[in-house]
Amino acid sequence: MTRPIAIIGPTHPFKGGIAQHTTMLAHRLVEAGADVEIVSWSSQYPKRLYPGELYVPEGRPEMEPFAKVERRLAWNRPWGWLREGRRLRGASLVVFVVASSFQVVPYVGILLALGPRTARRVALYHNVVPHEHRPFDGLLSRVMLRMTDDVIVHTPDEEREARRLGARSVVTRQLPPNLIVRRAAPRASRVQRGDSLRVLFFGLVREYKGLDVLLRAIVGVPQVTVTVAGEFWGGIEPWLQLVGELGLEGRVELRPGYVPADELPGLFSGADVVALPYRSATGSVNATLALDFGVPVISTRVGGLVDALGDGAYGALCEPDDVGALGAALEQACEPVVLHRWRRAVSDRQASWGDQWDPYVAAVLELRDRRPESR
Repeated sequence: MTRPIAIIGPTHPFKGGIAQHTTMLAHRLVEAGADVEIVSWSSQYPKRLYPGELYVPEGRPEMEPFAKVERRLAWNRPWGWLREGRRLRGASLVVFVVASSFQVVPYVGILLALGPRTARRVALYHNVVPHEHRPFDGLLSRVMLRMTDDVIVHTPDEEREARRLGARSVVTRQLPPNLIVRRAAPRASRVQRGDSLRVLFFGLVREYKGLDVLLRAIVGVPQVTVTVAGEFWGGIEPWLQLVGELGLEGRVELRPGYVPADELPGLFSGADVVALPYRSATGSVNATLALDFGVPVISTRVGGLVDALGDGAYGALCEPDDVGALGAALEQACEPVVLHRWRRAVSDRQASWGDQWDPYVAAVLELRDRRPESR
């Protein structure tokens, strides 16, 4: 009988893309015939490290919750890390979902307690080094990567970074969609040049995501309006001030707060284009989400976004931090014939794209079937 797979990471009621990804991975592995449990957190890290809300609003699940979940871990209970490591010696594979460098310390405790030649150990990294990294982030990633047998990453850039930091074996698979998309009726197509272009900026608002670049870019493209929907890291006040300074009142709508999954269809159906003006990125589930909802994307040429967006086949790509280039891309999108071409490309992608989870699950199962490394 095949020994179980343990996935250590966030799941419901934690919110956000990483918790969704952990949950979906567990579901898909079970569908492939694996015995799986999620080992989750009762407390992931100190509140001061994440100023937003940690849990889904009103406890509403964003997808079917996974049935087999043990909430045994807390950042401030090291004896629990060691106990969990000993318990997991019977697993065939332990997947460590690294959502924050802070979690590496508990993971090291679990890895030490696992002991030699037991379960194979895999680090699943969404960001090998965080976008807004601190001096110790690279060191912690180096420790984690050298203590695990394999690492799963989502872009070639992340693979190169993992190898630079000492990873033994790296598997690169494109980030599959976390949610089963239920599309709402799309916004009516723009029929003439003077119609407004509705742009959506979605997700957690942080400096590296370049919202300020987008706002400066639309100053010179008056037919563009922007909806910003998501949590504002550090508060909404600086953004209200910037909107006022740029004279964009009435053209920019700020919707602060986490957007639950069941509100996404209505949000995306009201957009002509999704903007991802990131200064840096590994990948972004928002790119996949936009395409799954049938919305073209204007993005910067950073990280895995180039591959995810077909090198601009489903919209436009420009260089990061370039207000002029982003403005020119938005002007392109204001042309009905261009927007129609982008939409058709997105529609063709939807018709031809296979199940993106299949190669991802196959990679995890292949790692499970390898023998643990000697230590």
